[in-house]
Amino acid sequence: MALIIKSNIKKAVKELQGKEEEEEVTSVAEEIGTALERKVEEVLREGIKRAKANNRRTLQARDL
Repeated sequence: MALIIKSNIKKAVKELQGKEEEEEVTSVAEEIGTALERKVEEVLREGIKRAKANNRRTLQARDL
């Protein structure tokens, strides 16, 4: 499953750091993409369980 666009990870890290940081994280390891994929899949699975438990066929933000 390809939910994470690996080329955007470094850009997101840079944006999330803020400009007040003295030492920046400038590199992102290759395994970050794989780890993020696993986390997203885990969150989605839990959301699906919650939607089903509430007898809904629509996954909603509140399920996450």
